[in-house]
Amino acid sequence: MFGITVRDHFMVAHSFRGEVFGPARRLHGATFVVDATFRRAELDADNIVVDIGLATRELGEVLRDLNYRNLDGEPEFAGVNTTTEYLAKVVADRLAARVHAGSMGESARGLAEIAVTLHESHIAWASYERPL
Repeated sequence: MFGITVRDHFMVAHSFRGEVFGPARRLHGATFVVDATFRRAELDADNIVVDIGLATRELGEVLRDLNYRNLDGEPEFAGVNTTTEYLAKVVADRLAARVHAGSMGESARGLAEIAVTLHESHIAWASYERPL
């Protein structure tokens, strides 16, 4: 399986419900470094996985919709603990929708999967992988 990874970041505020979260139940900020990996079994006609420039642009567009938001106040996240794991899935699903819409070019339709990793610090991160 071939893969390429592009990186960006976004910043949010949020809080969690549930005893397991301790002090994180209070409103707090998070800055996530995001790695989005695109994979396919065979390279396309240009011998690439996907156009890195387009993948970088589309990741930036996905993150722009989340950046500088208090997720507690966003209707789409009402009642949801927006954990690192959960947000990795949100980003992966939104990238998949862009692939299916053709935003990364026609050859991107040959991608097999996307993996998104959100680094919440230098010692902790979470990821989500999904097929396309």
